[in-house]
Amino acid sequence: MKRDLQIELFNSKGRRKEPLLLRKPGQVGIYVCGVTVYDHCHIGHARVMVVFDVIVRYLRACGLQVTYVRNFTDIDDKIIQRAKGLQESISTLTERYIAAFHADMAGLGVAKADIEPRATEHLAEMQEMISRLMAKEYAYTGGGDVYYAVDRFAAYGSLSGKNLNDLQAGARVEVDGLKRNPLDFVLWKGAKADEPSWPSPWGAGRPGWHIECSAMSCKYLGESFDIHGGGMDLLFPHHENEIAQSEGSSGHDWVRYWLHNGFVNVVSDSGEREKMSKSLGNFSTIRDLLAHYPGEVLRLFILNSHYRSPLDFSGALLEAARHGMDRLYTTLATAKQQLGQLPQAELPVFQGALWNGFAEPFYAAMDDDFNTPQGIAVLFELSKWINRALASGVAQQELLAHLALLRALAALLGLLTLEPESYFHRPAGDGLDDAAVDALIQQRLAARQARDFAAADRLRQQLADAGITLQDSKEGTTWRRS
Repeated sequence: MKRDLQIELFNSKGRRKEPLLLRKPGQVGIYVCGVTVYDHCHIGHARVMVVFDVIVRYLRACGLQVTYVRNFTDIDDKIIQRAKGLQESISTLTERYIAAFHADMAGLGVAKADIEPRATEHLAEMQEMISRLMAKEYAYTGGGDVYYAVDRFAAYGSLSGKNLNDLQAGARVEVDGLKRNPLDFVLWKGAKADEPSWPSPWGAGRPGWHIECSAMSCKYLGESFDIHGGGMDLLFPHHENEIAQSEGSSGHDWVRYWLHNGFVNVVSDSGEREKMSKSLGNFSTIRDLLAHYPGEVLRLFILNSHYRSPLDFSGALLEAARHGMDRLYTTLATAKQQLGQLPQAELPVFQGALWNGFAEPFYAAMDDDFNTPQGIAVLFELSKWINRALASGVAQQELLAHLALLRALAALLGLLTLEPESYFHRPAGDGLDDAAVDALIQQRLAARQARDFAAADRLRQQLADAGITLQDSKEGTTWRRS
């Protein structure tokens, strides 16, 4: 029995929910803007990657054949400056941070994309697209650079809702005068001393940032495809410029649906919020967070907010996600203890009490623009049912069916993928030597004396995650390694 496709998603282009109608029946092409590889990724990057990992998982669970493309920007001003500062080659820098990205994603349970193109490996495709834009007079040269002529593209601003005349009125006049319009953007940068460059029809240089995504997405998904995604910070000008390049080059519509996840806000102890960004220095790297929290806890934290909503980031909210994940795994642990083993994840047929009570509400939530908070609420309701059943002695066959469903639905979100003992007895993230353990114990003691019990509990949990068991007594606190 096949379930009909009922997905509606919020299209940033038009700002409304629309049914998912595919260009090719049963097939979905998705392009998501990846990372610029000059540093470790932070929780903002984690949100993008987890969100689209779930979207891809769900579309595949609905029986669709998905081609998922996510790029690496491996040439950029920031990369060049970082390599110079570290006195190493650009290739050494980018290879290191691509490896670090993959390690971080593995920790979060984010699968690799089907295709992960790098900008420097697609210069020919970029130059070909720029040549077509030049031939159609969408682009022009100036001072060794090649620029896109924004006022030549009548639909400019259609994604962001920005009016070209208003943008032009608010733009600063270019000092060097190389641009015809202050809004014009660079497609190809002329070579500079001490910077990498490649030959091109317009002289040696390197690509602009916007052109790489247009060229790579068209190569792997075609000149028209279904879904383009990324963070809200990319909507303008990056995605707006991508549309101008791609549609100016091909002469027809490029992407049908645009999906953007919301910003991450850092919440201070006083409750104040500010946007997380590297420029403000208020970000937490994925690597640091994984040293203290299991990857599934971070996934639950991210997915507890709808992907289009702002995501508040704080220690208290991370701890709440940890407790939530602990509750779900405790259900599995209790069931395994009683039953001897857990059933494999399995979805029921699309009918009957099990489907109507839990699976259908979960699918309905996900069909509604990938509403993961509602989907997670179903998981906790199902967990409650199982806990009651374990206490009351429900027939084993019925209990096993509900357990199999819990694992299957959770797996669509990348949750409950471990055996409970693996989750609760996870190894240390980065290891703690004896001095570090003693220092954390002293911090915990100070927190308890200050009656900051939430901080004391966090420190105890941090030690527990590192395999350290504490024993409090009148004589003080002792510890041992598990």
